[in-house]
Amino acid sequence: MSRVQLALRVADLEGSIAFYAKLFGTEPAKRRPGYANFAIDEPPLKLVLLEGVPDQPTALDHLGIEVFDGAEVTAATDRLAEAGLITLTENDTTCCYALQDKVWVRGPGDEPWEVYVVKGDADRYGASARSRPGADDDCACGDTTGPAEQRPAVVDSTGGCCS
Repeated sequence: MSRVQLALRVADLEGSIAFYAKLFGTEPAKRRPGYANFAIDEPPLKLVLLEGVPDQPTALDHLGIEVFDGAEVTAATDRLAEAGLITLTENDTTCCYALQDKVWVRGPGDEPWEVYVVKGDADRYGASARSRPGADDDCACGDTTGPAEQRPAVVDSTGGCCS
């Protein structure tokens, strides 16, 4: 079993939480400073809201597939690498207030995708994640130069990290 993840950067976190609670008929599964997520059963979706810049339109932050067993992340890593995609694996990383194992790839439009499993809760946002305004976590993503297909999967055009 898995579900698609859609992570959005929103200018008005509280307004967005209220809207999506009405749209999906449920409250967030997790709320933290600058962050909320909805774990929706139907349709199977993990909607992540990340606090963005005031007065900016909502933007796609990243996409993902949440799985519920670490073996599924390993299998996805192997399958993606065998298919010739450049992968970046992160194990025991803190991201979005959770301890996770994950693998990153980039789509043809340079969009970041992750396949991940949540292993437990965490009390901090995390260094794996794309820096949110005011975050005090460092993010070490590596080289941001060169062709997109050769860059680490978590590097975006601003030099931040995705999660």
